[in-house]
Amino acid sequence: METIVTTNRKAYYDYSIEETFEAGISLLGTEVKSLRDGKANLKDSYAIIKNSEVFLLNCQISPYSHGNIQNHDPLRTRKLLLHKKEISRLWGKISQKGLTLVALKIYFRNGRAKVELGLAKGKKQYEKRDSIKEKEAKREIERHMKKRH
Repeated sequence: METIVTTNRKAYYDYSIEETFEAGISLLGTEVKSLRDGKANLKDSYAIIKNSEVFLLNCQISPYSHGNIQNHDPLRTRKLLLHKKEISRLWGKISQKGLTLVALKIYFRNGRAKVELGLAKGKKQYEKRDSIKEKEAKREIERHMKKRH
C-alpha cells in the first residue's frame, strides 16, 4: 500500500521526465513523524551524486510540532538509499548534457519513506506553452464528452 505525502507538480511543468527511480530516504525520527503529518515541500528539490552516494537537496520537511530539542533542520541534505548499480547507471545518464535528477514525490510504502526521482530534461518556454495548450484541449474534450452522457 502506498500513501503519498507530497508531490512536485512544478517538476512536470518545468521538465520532461524521461525515466523514474525509487529510492529510500535516510531520515531522523522527528522527520518521519512530520512526513506522516504531511508537512513536506518538494518545490525546487533535486538530487546530486557525490562520492558514489546520492543526496537530496532543497527538500523541506517542517519540524515536528511535538518535537523537542532533537528537532531537525528543515532544509538539511538527506542521503538517498540506492544500489551501487543504480547509482553508477544514474551517474552515466546525468553526465549527459542537460539531464538532472528531480524529486517528484515522497510517499510511504510498507511503512518506509521513499522518494521518486525523475531523470529530467529542462523544457524550453515554447514547450511549456504547448503542454498547457494540450492539457486545456484534453479538459475541453472531457467536458464535451461528459455533457453528451
